[in-house]
Amino acid sequence: MRLKMPQPGAKDRFVAIEMGATETQDAALLVHGAYAPLTTFMNQSQYQSVLHSMRLPEGALFPMPIVLPVASEIAQRLIPGQVVALRGSNGWTGELRVTQTFERDLQREAQLVYGTTSCQHPGVATLLQSPAWCAAGSVTLCREGESMFPEAQWPHQVRAAITEMGWETVTFFQTRNPPHRAHEYMLKLALEATDGLVIHPLVGPTKRDDVPATIRMAAYRTLIREYFPGDRVLLATFGGAMRYAGPREALFHGLVRKNYGATHVIVGRDAAGVGTFYSPMRATQLFRSLAGDIGVTPLCFDQIGYCCKCQSLASDRTCPHRSDWLAMSGTMVRDLLRHRESPPIEVMRPEIATILMTYYRSQEG
Repeated sequence: MRLKMPQPGAKDRFVAIEMGATETQDAALLVHGAYAPLTTFMNQSQYQSVLHSMRLPEGALFPMPIVLPVASEIAQRLIPGQVVALRGSNGWTGELRVTQTFERDLQREAQLVYGTTSCQHPGVATLLQSPAWCAAGSVTLCREGESMFPEAQWPHQVRAAITEMGWETVTFFQTRNPPHRAHEYMLKLALEATDGLVIHPLVGPTKRDDVPATIRMAAYRTLIREYFPGDRVLLATFGGAMRYAGPREALFHGLVRKNYGATHVIVGRDAAGVGTFYSPMRATQLFRSLAGDIGVTPLCFDQIGYCCKCQSLASDRTCPHRSDWLAMSGTMVRDLLRHRESPPIEVMRPEIATILMTYYRSQEG
């Protein structure tokens, strides 16, 4: 890995960095404190420490690298101390005070963060297509981008809403999928355990075959309106990108939710995973072992299904009839909907299925 040092006699020249959607969201979330204790795009020391120990150099838990990739020709023009313009998506603009530029080993980052270098992994595929050079430094907001959603999106907004509700214990639910009945089951169990619930869908960049954020948000609004007590549930948004990094990203999501006001976090089976890249319970095990470092209590759930014999939703902890289950997962629901088959009512609420069926029909042809 190469570190670029300032060159004697180099002049301060204007440079503008054009950011993609992921970097734009990261910049905004840094400014608004969602990634605390991290407040800047990482420098080389922070990056290396996070890769190898999941901690910042001073010891604070931080499992995911948050960097600003830049083209090599831009990196060669940047000088420590220089202030450069940042131009992002949705009209977001800001400034970066450069402290350092450095070059990453993308293959090594993939192996350490994702546990694989396979381009079949969507997070790895995205990483390996990004520039190796990065610019470190603090971000200043000039103009906020426009949000597609009316719900609260920043930590201070969500914390203020929690205070107004009078909740002392609050469960957060991270999701990138439309809600099926297993999700609903977990959410209602969380409401039995804590004062309030924040459903916190990730609305930043996701992989191509994921349901768009606008559709998912419509589904959650419907679910809350029809099946939850409105005074005990808050719908908000998290604009970060989905990295699909499994156990590491599950920890990261917990850390972020702590900054938004969480006291408890739902950690489901194969949290933040994709395909068969991670052991289904590895995220739960890692989260439990490091929950004290984050400062939240994990509410952990194994696979949930509808038991035809019990005639109720159940898990292995509550039901001995696994062979009688209707299994459910986001992948299974998507496959049914793509083939114009509505999931059984035991698997998905009809109101939610209608929203998704309408979306998939709109994509045909």
